[in-house]
This record gives sequence, C-alpha cells and structure tokens, in this order.
Amino acid sequence: MTEFRAPAIELARFRLRVVVAVVFVLVCLGLLAARFQFLQVQRHDYFLTRAEDNRIALLPVVPHRGTIVDRKGVVLARNYATYTIEITPSQVRELDATLDELATLVAIDARDRRRFRKLYEESRNFESVPLRSRLTDEEVARVVSQRYRLPGVDVKARLLRDYPHGTTASHVIGYIGRITERDVERIEEAGETANYRGTLHMGKAGLEQSYENELHGTTGVEQVEVNAGGRAVRALSHTPARPGNDLELTLDIELQKVAEKAFGDRRGALVAIEPTTGGVLALASMPTYDPNLFVDGISTQDWKALIDSPDHPMLHRAIYSTYPPGSTFKPFMALAGLETGKRSAKQAIHDIGYFNFGGHRFMDDKVGGHGMVDLHKSIVVSCNTYYYQLANDLGIDGIAGFMAPFGFGERTGIDLPGEATGVLPSQEWKRNRFKKPEQQRWYAGETISVGIGQGYNAYTPLQLANALAALVNDGKLYRPHVVKYVVDSRTGERRAVEPEPLREIPLRDEHLKAVLDAMVEVNTSGTGRRAFKGAPYSVGGKTGTAQVFSLRGQRYVEGRVRERLRDHSWFVAYAPAENPKIALAVLVENGGFGAQSAAPIARQVIDYYLLNQPVVAPAVEDEEAVETTDDEPAPQPNPQPAPRSQPAVPAPPPSPPARSGR
Repeated sequence: MTEFRAPAIELARFRLRVVVAVVFVLVCLGLLAARFQFLQVQRHDYFLTRAEDNRIALLPVVPHRGTIVDRKGVVLARNYATYTIEITPSQVRELDATLDELATLVAIDARDRRRFRKLYEESRNFESVPLRSRLTDEEVARVVSQRYRLPGVDVKARLLRDYPHGTTASHVIGYIGRITERDVERIEEAGETANYRGTLHMGKAGLEQSYENELHGTTGVEQVEVNAGGRAVRALSHTPARPGNDLELTLDIELQKVAEKAFGDRRGALVAIEPTTGGVLALASMPTYDPNLFVDGISTQDWKALIDSPDHPMLHRAIYSTYPPGSTFKPFMALAGLETGKRSAKQAIHDIGYFNFGGHRFMDDKVGGHGMVDLHKSIVVSCNTYYYQLANDLGIDGIAGFMAPFGFGERTGIDLPGEATGVLPSQEWKRNRFKKPEQQRWYAGETISVGIGQGYNAYTPLQLANALAALVNDGKLYRPHVVKYVVDSRTGERRAVEPEPLREIPLRDEHLKAVLDAMVEVNTSGTGRRAFKGAPYSVGGKTGTAQVFSLRGQRYVEGRVRERLRDHSWFVAYAPAENPKIALAVLVENGGFGAQSAAPIARQVIDYYLLNQPVVAPAVEDEEAVETTDDEPAPQPNPQPAPRSQPAVPAPPPSPPARSGR
C-alpha cells in the first residue's frame, strides 16, 4: 500500500533546509571575511615583516680587528685576508663523505681534519666550521665549480690574525681563538650579542684579551634580497662595520728580542720598566710559544706538546709565577731599618758568621763572617747576618708594614690578565692562610729568614721590578702598563693611557741615597762586579739567590742537586744610576747564584737599551762569579727554620753557611 505525504509538509521541510544551508553559508562567509580582515588589516604589519624577512636577509658585517704596534710603530699583530673552506654541519648529510670529496679537490691533511673535528664538537649545528684556510686562487676555483655537488660547503673570505714576530712577546700580545659556548655566555651577560654576530674569534690571552673591547670594533649590517634557495640576489642597504681601535705599546720589540735571546734555552722571566712613567719596556717569559698556532684552531698534537712540556711555555712567569726574592729584598730591608730608626747608615755589627736566636744558629754565607758590617757593606757583600738581626728588630709586622706600600704582596694592576697576588707575610696573613690554630701562630724564628728574602716571601718578577722602579724614582710608585695609546683606526686620533701614580712613599733623601749608593757599588766592587766590568755607564743593582727547597742542614752542592731543585738566580738593576731610565728584574729558574746567571742577562739588556749594542748570542753563565772575592766563598745551604707550610722548629746543631746571600 503506497503512503502519500502532504505537499505542504514537504515544502516546509525543504524551505527549512534551504534556510539552514543559507545561514550556514553566510556564517562561514562571515568567518572568512572576519579572518581576512584580521589577517590583512589588523596583522598586516606583522605578516608584511615576515614576508620581508623571507625575502630580505640581514647579514652581519664583521669589523676589522685593530692592529697592535710597539712604541716605534713596528707591527706586532695584524690581519690578512684569505679564503677559507667552511662547512655548515646542519646542511650536510654525510660529513665523512663530504670531507673525502673535498680532499679530491684540495689538499686536506690529517692536521686539518683533527682541527676541524675539534671545532665541530665545540660549535653549534647551524654555524659554519672552517676546514682549511689560506686557499690559493686555483683551489678556490676548483671548490666553487663543484659546490653544487657539495651542499653545506662554502668558500668564504675571512680576515685571519697574524703575529709576524712569532714567539717574541707572545705572553704580552696573547692570541685569538674561536668563540666557545662559555664565551657566548659571557658575551650575552655583557649585552654584546648583537656586536658579535658573525664573529668567530675573540681574544683569549694577553692584550688580545684585556683590550678585546677596543680591538674588536662594531659589527655592521647588510640587507640583501634572497631567492627561495637562500642565495643573495641583490644588496638593498649597507651599514658599514666600525673597525677596532689600534694599540700602540710602551714595549720595545727589539729590546724584547734581546731579552729573550739573552735567556737562550733557560727558563725564567725579565721585566723592564721606565721608572718615571710605569711603562713596560720589555716583559719576557721563557720559554715562550707561537700564537699563530691558535689562529685557525690549534691542533691536538700542538696543544698536547705545549701542555705536557715540563718547561710550561704557556705559563706567564713574569706576572703569574711567584718566587722568594732572595737577597734582592735586602735593599728594601736596609731602607726599612733607616726609615724606622732601627738602624743608622754608620751603625755596624760584628758578623761572626751566624746569628744566634733561641738556641739556633742562622748561618751567614761566609764561614767566619764578614767582620764589621755597616749598612753600605751589608748590601755590597750581601751579608745575611746583618739582615737576620735587622729582621728580628723590625718584627714581621714591621717588615710587612714597610714593604706593603712598594706593592709587595698585591697585584700591580698591569693591563694584562692573569696577574698573581704574591705573598707578603705577616701575622694576619698567616691567620687567614691556615686553618689549624697551631699553623696560624707566627713563630719568631720565621721572621729571621724573611729578612733575607726567604721564608714565606713570594713575589712576581713584575712586583719586584715595579718596587725597584719606585725605589729609584724617589718613592713614586706607578701602575705598570703596556699600552701607551689607543688609536682610532679611522681618524688616527690617539687616546693616551696616562701614567697612573699609585702612591708616593715618603722617604728621606739621605736614607734613599745611602741605599742606592750601596747598590751602585754592588756592580763596581761587590757581588755583581764581574757582570758589569767595563760598563761605560753607572748602574745600580743587587744579586739574589732564592732557595727552591730546604736541605735541612745538608751541604748544598749544585752538581749533586737535581736541576729543577737548584736555587733560582735573581738580579735587579737600574741605569744610568744618576738618572734611571730603566729598572729591571731578571729571574732564571734554577740558575744558581744571582751573579752567575741573571746578572749577565741584565748586562746584555741594559747594553742594548743604553748603547744600542746588539746581542749575537745568549748570555754566558759566569761559573766563577761567586769565587772572585774573599767575601764570596763557594755556596752552602741556607737553613730554614722549617718548610714554609709548617711552624719554625729550632735545630740544635749549627748549620752550614747560607746560600741566599748572593
């Protein structure tokens, strides 16, 4: 049976469906219109910027790093342009296959691969990593012609750093190295991220590090239009980079070469300062290293050779290593005695060869003693007994109080990184240094050895040289500095690094004259006379010998002691004596007596500086220096009351003569 529906009902239902469909379509069209309005009107600027970003790339323009020159304009650090093969790891499918393919186009040795792997591990995935630099034009052409087969490989023009004098003054100049993750964190903390976009290297040591902000410059920006493949089509705008400033130093590179050559293969340090300004004339640390090794990223083998070397060539001995000053401390002790009234210039003691304290004999360097010794003679012949007694009279805090204004035991503030503090011993220092109460106590016997520059005394060669500069400059102490001018590389405007006086130490003229006159006689008739025999200029100085370890009463025979345990050789000098233009401190590690190793080096350096006398060979050690006078017998051990880390314990039997008096 067929069912018929009413036409009116069907028509109503149809009309309802049509209305619903129309409403639905209208709502959808309204939503689309609203979305179009939102995207094209309200978010117009945002999407326009996004579109422009896809079309326009902002490329950083890396600034030229500033150059470094010495006081005479000789270039010490410069830039040169070169082509470099670089690989972006994120764009390479098979890295090993890509390296092998490149090796068929240009020479890539094992060292290049090792360095690349090291840099690759340290880099971020989207950064390009250099594989080989210094490409020839022919090599560039071969790589560029095959670049379509090597995704992620590019040839870029880079400015590389060059140190034309190689190992000379490397500890002063420093080097640049690739920016690491740790460097990125420091850059971000300093708010310099934008300024280092595109920069791959920054200063890692020496002046390259301490003057990074001056040398780096300001990064520029270039707007370029790119295609869908990311290739540049045309340049739209260009904001040039501002090159870094240049540095003009107080350093004389030829004097530096003389100093380093004078050392030969010996370890040690030399610091030469202009007393009236604090300008550093030479700052040698031996042995040295070649900063050019770090420019492209140092290889594992080269780095291992530097780090594992027993001579520690990376160690900046002149400003970081500390040593007991030995007898070079005595002129300052003598001045302390005069200034505090504990001694007068004419007051003499009778040196019988030892100083008896608490039942323990602190022995002199000469068996039987030097007889009657006043202040002048005590410096000329380097009499230990005189300074044992003086140290006991001054007391440890009296010594520390007088020495502190000369900069002993504190950083000088030189414009180089990594300076050590040193140790100026005092009761307060010992309380802060040790934890156990029995170690914190200062023993009176410890003061005695401090008086001859031993005991807890430990200073850098820079501190000693700067203190000497203040001594010969009427007590005026300057902050030592290596940079003389910061030069705007665009305008040539020179901004002077003015001499910065730290303090003026009040010293009586007659006291200062008494000490300096004695130091002059050191080099005419005293312990330094062989080294400066025939010098056409007047020179003051003081020899010094510093113990490396205590023999505890054993006789010191240099040939029977391992080379690394032999005494350090010191010599401090200034010239011309009547108007000092140079003050220097020389240290030769394990070099023996001051007159034996350090003094001949000082003579060569001063000869060049004052007479322009060239150096053709390293300074020759004077093996007979300590046997030239009755005041200088063969060396013997210096009995320390105890090792530095322990309190003094008196020893009952008399000890052999001391060896720190040279």
